[in-house]
Amino acid sequence: MADSLRDQLLKSGIVKQVRDEKRPKGPQGRRPGTHKGASQSKAAGRDGGEIDLAKAYAMRARSDADERRKAEREAAEQARLKRERKQKVQSALQGKALNKAEADQARHFEYAGKIRRVYVDAPQLAALNAGDLGIVQQGGRYLLVGRAVAEQVRAIDPGLVALLVEQGTGGIGEDGVPDDLMW
Repeated sequence: MADSLRDQLLKSGIVKQVRDEKRPKGPQGRRPGTHKGASQSKAAGRDGGEIDLAKAYAMRARSDADERRKAEREAAEQARLKRERKQKVQSALQGKALNKAEADQARHFEYAGKIRRVYVDAPQLAALNAGDLGIVQQGGRYLLVGRAVAEQVRAIDPGLVALLVEQGTGGIGEDGVPDDLMW
C-alpha cells in the first residue's frame, strides 16, 4: 500500500516527527519559545530548526514544478534540434534524388531491422553495389542519391542513411547476394 506524503517525508528525513512527550516544557507548562495562541508548527520551526509539514509540501511542490519546467525545456530543445536536422537533410536532398519511375529491378536492403526495397535500373544497381550510390530514407521514402550526398546526410543524421556500400568491396558476396543482406 502506498505511503502518505507525510510518511514519505518522514522516511526521507526532510521532516522529523515531533513528539510532545519528549520535548522539554518551560515555565507554566508551555514549550520554550511559544506564546499563548502560537501554533505548534511555528514553535517547531523556531526551536529545533525543523521543517513543518506545510513547508515540506511547499518545497516538494516547488521542486516538482522545477523538474517539470526543466523537462519541458529539454524536450523543446530536442524538438528544435530535430527540426533543424530535418531541414538540413531536406535542403541537402533537394533535387538530388535519382529514383526513376520506369526502374524495374528491386534492390533489397536491411534498414531498421526489416528488409526494404528500392527499384533501380541496371546501371543504378551496379553503381549502388559498387558504392557509388547510396540510399537515404526521407519522409517514409527511400531515395537513391550519389555517394557525396549520402555522406553529407550521414554527417547530419547517420540514422537516415539506409544503405551505403563501402567502395572497393564490391558489395556482392561469393554467393551472388549483396553483402549488406543477412540471410
